[in-house]
Amino acid sequence: MCHRRPPKALSTGRPGRPKRRRTGGRRERFRLPSVAMAAPAPGLISVFSSPQELGASLAQLVAQRAACCLEGARARFALGLSGGSLVSMLARELPAAAAPAGPASLTRWTLGFCDERLVPFEHAESTYGLYRTHLLSKLPIPDSQVITINPQLPVEEAAEDYAKKLRQAFQGDSIPVFDLLILGVGPDGHTCSLFPDHPLLQEREKIVAPISDSPKPPPQRVTLTLPVLNAARTVIFVATGEGKAAILKRILENKEENPLPAALVQPHTGKLCWFLDEAAARLLTVPFEKHSTL
Repeated sequence: MCHRRPPKALSTGRPGRPKRRRTGGRRERFRLPSVAMAAPAPGLISVFSSPQELGASLAQLVAQRAACCLEGARARFALGLSGGSLVSMLARELPAAAAPAGPASLTRWTLGFCDERLVPFEHAESTYGLYRTHLLSKLPIPDSQVITINPQLPVEEAAEDYAKKLRQAFQGDSIPVFDLLILGVGPDGHTCSLFPDHPLLQEREKIVAPISDSPKPPPQRVTLTLPVLNAARTVIFVATGEGKAAILKRILENKEENPLPAALVQPHTGKLCWFLDEAAARLLTVPFEKHSTL
């Protein structure tokens, strides 16, 4: 999975750990990297000719990762979703990619959300609301296995409530360990609701944090923290369009005294992958694998 090879050849077996991702000494398991760290390892970078090809390959990878997890000793596949353009991409491609495994397989999926806006589910800005309308209506995942915030609570209580739900869903783990997190990246380098120079980047104790001063509206949000992101077994960043090219070059190639939030996502023992289209990758000089179904 996430091997540097054409999407059709992506393996569902146990992946190796690339040596080049070990950029420094061994860190304490759930502590954040210091600002004096070496340049972050970029992870495995795959570039696709179009957002459509990227979306199809992403959906295949999700389905393959789910199959791999469900074949093992663990009884579930835990997937963390982000909003934005990922909603329409996954809604278009994932139902067909997941169909061969059958409905019974999907009943063993557990879904969480990497961040959420504190708005009613019917609101156009609700990440869960959009997934419920466009994707979950097509997948037989039990409602009890879709972990959501309570938008009727004050933001601090909503974060505490979501953290409690995650701990219940991930019983036995000292910190929630998702099998796969799919993240986006903003033009300022933010991911989830973790924004540049925000105090939440230093959060080491909470697994979920409230934010009341988001520079991107709406201002009140709930977000997973970096310790949870870096505990995941696999993290995939997805970015498309020319508007992401400059920030991706900073994240993937530049050493900065204060790394951007997306650059701080460096899974401790898991894999880090980037799925980009050609427009988003146009400024990169680091090695990447170009994929095409043509």
